[in-house]
Amino acid sequence: MFKRFFDLASLGFLFLVLVSCEDSSRSLTSTASAASPVISPSAAQSAPPAASPETFSASGPLIVENQLDVASQREGMIARLYVDTGRAVHHGDLLATIDDRQLHADRDAAEAKLQAIGADVKNWEAEVKVLQADLDRTEKMWDAQLITREQLDHARFKVEADKFELERERHNLQNQQAVLRSLDIEMQKTQITAPFDGVVARRYVRVGQKIAIGDRLFWVTAVAPLRVKFTLPERFAGHVRPGQLLSVSTTESASSSHLAKIIQVSPVVDPASGTIEVMAELSGKPLDLRPGMTAQVRLQDVPTGNAQ
Repeated sequence: MFKRFFDLASLGFLFLVLVSCEDSSRSLTSTASAASPVISPSAAQSAPPAASPETFSASGPLIVENQLDVASQREGMIARLYVDTGRAVHHGDLLATIDDRQLHADRDAAEAKLQAIGADVKNWEAEVKVLQADLDRTEKMWDAQLITREQLDHARFKVEADKFELERERHNLQNQQAVLRSLDIEMQKTQITAPFDGVVARRYVRVGQKIAIGDRLFWVTAVAPLRVKFTLPERFAGHVRPGQLLSVSTTESASSSHLAKIIQVSPVVDPASGTIEVMAELSGKPLDLRPGMTAQVRLQDVPTGNAQ
């Protein structure tokens, strides 16, 4: 009897446990359903927001269009220096001279020979005129049957020969004039002049130094207009164009900015770096900027998203 009562009590307790577990499961399911938001299909398929324009910064060197090493066009010895490093120069200003005494002597000899050949040309011109007058008289004598045919031919051949001699001397005169012009050009090469307005950044030679053709003598650089060359990621292709304005400042003085205008944009993307090259020109003559400085460039209202 006692055993049967115990079995019934165990079955009742097990039934209560099962009912309690089912209620707990339903409570948790309803709570999770209330906490989970409902996502509509239209919201899930909505497009991402468009990229907003922002400011982009890049850096690059300040350069000028005219900047080069002035090299020697002939060999010789530096006879005199007229400028030194830091000197402002204008186009055509004399920087140095190469010893030209031998060239002076050669030119004087060439000029004297030119004058001699010129005198020969005048002599042959006079000779041809005399022979032409003789030929005219001979032809009249032939018409009067006073001379033989051979005498007439002799006078004609003499005139033709002298005309050829005159033509030869005229070509000699032209040749000597070309020689004189060549020596004048060589004389000009001994005068080292500034190729444009700017400043002498470096001097490589001294007085008395022996130089060869192609040796560097001076480094001359312009100071304006200043330009900055920098690169941008390829996503900027089509968004930056010539004429667009931007601000430029140095890395040392970021608070002082200058206005610049884009003058050149590379039409292709560099496949190695994935960038495009841009060049901008600064307005005016900024006193705090020098060629060779590293500048900070800021572009306004440039999309940062991928270009479609």
